[in-house]
Amino acid sequence: MRNYSSETEPTSLIGPWLEPRLPELIEFRRDLHAHPELSRQEYRTTEKVFDRLQQAGLQPRRLENTGLIVDIGAGPIATALRGDIDALPVIEETGLAFASRNHGVTHACGHDVHTTTMLGIALVLADLHAERPLGATIRIIFQPAEEMMPGGALDCIAQGALDGVPRIMALHCDPRISVGHIGTRIGSITSASDTIKISLTGRGGHTSRPHLTEDLVFALSQIAINVPAVLSRRVDVRSGVSVVWGQISAGSAPNAIPATGFMAGTMRILDRDAWHAAGELLDEVVHQVAASYGVDVHLEHTRGVPPVVNSEHETALIEAAARAELGEDAVVLTPQSMGGEDFAWFLQDVPGAMMRLGTHVPGGEEYDLHRGDYIVDEGALANGIKVLGAAALRAIRDLR
Repeated sequence: MRNYSSETEPTSLIGPWLEPRLPELIEFRRDLHAHPELSRQEYRTTEKVFDRLQQAGLQPRRLENTGLIVDIGAGPIATALRGDIDALPVIEETGLAFASRNHGVTHACGHDVHTTTMLGIALVLADLHAERPLGATIRIIFQPAEEMMPGGALDCIAQGALDGVPRIMALHCDPRISVGHIGTRIGSITSASDTIKISLTGRGGHTSRPHLTEDLVFALSQIAINVPAVLSRRVDVRSGVSVVWGQISAGSAPNAIPATGFMAGTMRILDRDAWHAAGELLDEVVHQVAASYGVDVHLEHTRGVPPVVNSEHETALIEAAARAELGEDAVVLTPQSMGGEDFAWFLQDVPGAMMRLGTHVPGGEEYDLHRGDYIVDEGALANGIKVLGAAALRAIRDLR
């Protein structure tokens, strides 16, 4: 019998156990892909996972509304693993035989792969535990509502998902990394993401007499230019602060200064401490710039998510597992992303790491996330199960 906490172990801890289950898991993933559900509406997905876990003799616990948690093994928790289960409001354009049957909704971010990966890990670990007790518990969190703010991570935490958990690990599909590889990085791997909405009001008037008005369009332009410029000088440049505007609107005629205007954008930062400081500074700078032009300001600054900051130890667990399960050259350094990811909320309470799961076939068509034509190479599914499953087994050692 194997000892899963031993320093000496076979090359692959997961592969031999996964192989007979893989056809079922591929079909499970295709079913999820054909029936995607938006954030906080993942009722069918929750029930499908819940029923399959029960069939395996496990005792999953439903979360309020959608999502669930399951513990495998016995004894103290060695680690939690998290997979998100929601889809996006995007029209699918893949042409796959199992394409979305829910028009306008698709798994364009690979969460169907994430969900099935976690199910596969649960089934394999249950098999291993039945052969020989794991000596600890692995908790798997099937998290709803990652694609909205505030995201489902906060709901999971509020319902005890991290109770007794010393660390947490996760994965995310990456179409820039080849199948058979994973991407890792110590430190910030994703960015904090806040939403900024600014409404301005003032006296409108004729463009020939701007001195008799509050020149609202000019004020909007100065906020658009100066707020990012000021932040770049008052926040440490190494924090990667980025303010980008996605909307600016005002006026309806070339010779009329409007009385109202609106702009909106995002602020993204790679450093956790700088995120807190820049949030307060942003509000101050917006009002200071606007005050020069006499306009009234209504600012909505919505805190989104912190950056995902990977710890060194948990990243090392994932990398060691990947090399053992996929090969010595399986690990690549992934670039930092300015996208937001609510897995970061878990990392406010416990250390952990997120890895990038390669889904691109070398030489094949290139895709991107959140696009209707995104196709995942299904070979990635087995890789995700092997790596995070083996990383979970390695985490048991830390309890010894």
